[in-house]
Amino acid sequence: MRVYVILAVALPLAMAQQPTLSSRPNATLVPPVRPFLLPPRTGIETQMEVTLEQALAMALANNKDIESARIDQLESEYTLTAAQGAYDPVLSVTSYWEQQITPIASSLGGSSTGSLLNKAWLADPGITQPLPWYGGTVKADLSSEDAYSNNTFLSLNPQYETSLNFSYTQPLWRNLLYDSNRHQIDVAKKTRSLTDQQFRQRVMAVVLQAEQAYWELSYAYNNLQVQLDAVRIGIQQDESNRRQEEQGLLAPIDVVAAQTQLANFEVGAYAAQSALTSAENALKELVLPDGSDPMWSSAIIPATPADVIAPITPLSDAVAEAVANRPEIAEVKINGEINEKDIRYYRSQTKPQVSLTALYTRAGLAGVVLPPGPNPFTTAFGPLTTQLNELSLLAGLPALSGVSFGNSTIPPVLVGNYGHSLAGIWNGDFPTTEVQLNISLPIRNRTADANLGKSLAETRRIRNQMEQTAQNIQSDVRTAMENIQMARLRLQAAEVARESAEEQYQSEQRQFRAGTSTLFLVQQRQATMITARSQERRSQADLSEAIAQFQLATGTILAERNIKLK
Repeated sequence: MRVYVILAVALPLAMAQQPTLSSRPNATLVPPVRPFLLPPRTGIETQMEVTLEQALAMALANNKDIESARIDQLESEYTLTAAQGAYDPVLSVTSYWEQQITPIASSLGGSSTGSLLNKAWLADPGITQPLPWYGGTVKADLSSEDAYSNNTFLSLNPQYETSLNFSYTQPLWRNLLYDSNRHQIDVAKKTRSLTDQQFRQRVMAVVLQAEQAYWELSYAYNNLQVQLDAVRIGIQQDESNRRQEEQGLLAPIDVVAAQTQLANFEVGAYAAQSALTSAENALKELVLPDGSDPMWSSAIIPATPADVIAPITPLSDAVAEAVANRPEIAEVKINGEINEKDIRYYRSQTKPQVSLTALYTRAGLAGVVLPPGPNPFTTAFGPLTTQLNELSLLAGLPALSGVSFGNSTIPPVLVGNYGHSLAGIWNGDFPTTEVQLNISLPIRNRTADANLGKSLAETRRIRNQMEQTAQNIQSDVRTAMENIQMARLRLQAAEVARESAEEQYQSEQRQFRAGTSTLFLVQQRQATMITARSQERRSQADLSEAIAQFQLATGTILAERNIKLK
């Protein structure tokens, strides 16, 4: 197949000077010579040859639908990263300063002024780490408090209180084997695979669209050439008829008939150029990035010949290949796998909540020892003790010793600054160990039961969808194979029709020159030949498009075009 490019063609209808109307009888029946000019196409300034591979490469690089599919892939990656972020450690810090003045109405309140002052500076940094195994969570924090008070009962003031706390919470039933975090990550991974298949499906569709547009443009050029050939034949016939009319061999009405035929051919040429422009713009929309691309001003000339070699594949093999390659099957399978993850998660949520929590704390305390002062408990007994001792002295009895409550000596382990308090944590002087068992039994738990029931119902829907998709694919393959077979037979018939029409036209021309045929029959043969030529070009494009459609139906169109997805 060869493609011709016609930007402007000017063909005169007569090459010799025509006689005046008054020099011939019935001259008024002879129409004047009318030139034919095919105008330049709108906005076309240059031309360039483009192969099918180049057109597909431009479509894959510039098509907006493919770019949208790439964005979907990128968003699925971000969704997966966000789901994995559930296991990122969380660092938290709680810090505050507090001053509290409390009214005191009792001598045992620790203040003789009627109010108790407490000041505290606290900092509590901590870290929480969810674990990807068995749904456990680890927490650790270091609490530090600098406390001051005017409480008279205190022996250390200010005090430095510290504690290092560890806790581990482990679910024992619900969320043990599968929890929300693991479910979200699994679903995000499957969704990423789903977007990959959807991207592949979109690429395949764009490749088919671009290839079909390419073959339509190829046909448009070929058909325009056929119509221009028809105009050339019409011009030749018109010139011949005018010469014979001048010689008295034909009637003037035969010149009118030739002019009518030529005008019909001109109509076909103009329509063919309009169809060429439409086909070219359709291809440019698929392969160019935007309306400012300079290729909009260029005529795209298809340089790849039509693919007229139909593949020979048994139906069973083609169907099996389609089921293995079509992204629609993979998409349904992935949706089924996501549904399985949902069922596993919602079934876990129907179980009771039982969790085990282990806590371990190391505390530290240090402070400044206050100087000895009156004991608030024994001070009230001072006058009574003095009076008893005086009476005992008069009676010759021994005096009473001072009333004492406990030992006022502060252990050295508690005396010191903030660093000394931290040393108590390091040494493990004051450990605490605790184990908790928490049980939560939901009553009815309708939410979890409904979610599980919905997922189980979705399983049946996906099973039906898989069967329907497989059936649709089989139908697509059968239709595509039938279209190839019919397109191939139509092309063979069109080739025979074109060859026969050309032979009939040549034969009718010879008979007309010999005087054994009529102009009417010659013109009929002309029109039949032009139609047969155009139909042959149409059949070639149809077969090429049918082959591409078959490759899409079997899922091999990317491999056939050597296109690899990244």
